[in-house]
Amino acid sequence: MVQVQTASVSEVGGRSRNEDAYGQWQRGPLLGCVVADGAGGHGGGDTASRVTVETVLAELEHIATAGLTLGSPNLKRILLRANDAIVDAQEAGHGHANMRSTAVLLVIDETTRSAAWAHCGDTRLYCFRNGVTKVRTQDHSLVQSMLDAKLLSSEDARKHPRRNVLFSALGTSEDLAIAVSGEPFALADGDAFLLCTDGFWGDLDDAAMIDAIGRAEAPAAWLEQLVSRVRAQARPGHDNYTATAVWIGEPHQTTILRRPSGASILA
Repeated sequence: MVQVQTASVSEVGGRSRNEDAYGQWQRGPLLGCVVADGAGGHGGGDTASRVTVETVLAELEHIATAGLTLGSPNLKRILLRANDAIVDAQEAGHGHANMRSTAVLLVIDETTRSAAWAHCGDTRLYCFRNGVTKVRTQDHSLVQSMLDAKLLSSEDARKHPRRNVLFSALGTSEDLAIAVSGEPFALADGDAFLLCTDGFWGDLDDAAMIDAIGRAEAPAAWLEQLVSRVRAQARPGHDNYTATAVWIGEPHQTTILRRPSGASILA
């Protein structure tokens, strides 16, 4: 069995309402975490993100109760079910026909010491290991496509006026892009996962996230430092920001920042 610690934060930022949502589920050695970022205005966004989180948590319980595995194929099915639930809510006459939500879902299996994840949109999952970025999910966005085509630098991407244009989000009856981790991801003591909305990661590069790990004693302290940095750079009307941190192993195994040569970032 592997030791796991978690912490979460969600703040309204400079907006009038918080359209982000997050949730956590645990059954025996299985831990699931989900973060969602809604859009739609006038209550549509917070409805979409809430429906997403409620559906994900219910589906995790349903699959685990049925004795099925929580590998990436079933995590994709869970997000597809969340998509259907938002579409159902749209059609039920709630007045939010355009509501959408991005989402990222992580499942940890403490017995097999493995992880799997799925995501849609620009809500991200990171995994930091030994002082480097081991995993960063690829956004389903216009800016990400420009980065992939080498038409934009990472620094320019953070300031691009169309950064919020998404190619995929939950709440559509059309083609939906959901990315999954594939093969089970082997955990290592000291891994630090971060699930977060674009209002959180938009003002934080990987170096800042890693630097804060070395200054924190626990996941909550890590998030507190990162929130302080987000607030310091926040502009009027800054987006909501939400994050969940998941640390694997003893805290001192995470905060020792060893940077091996040749480490690479996995998309």
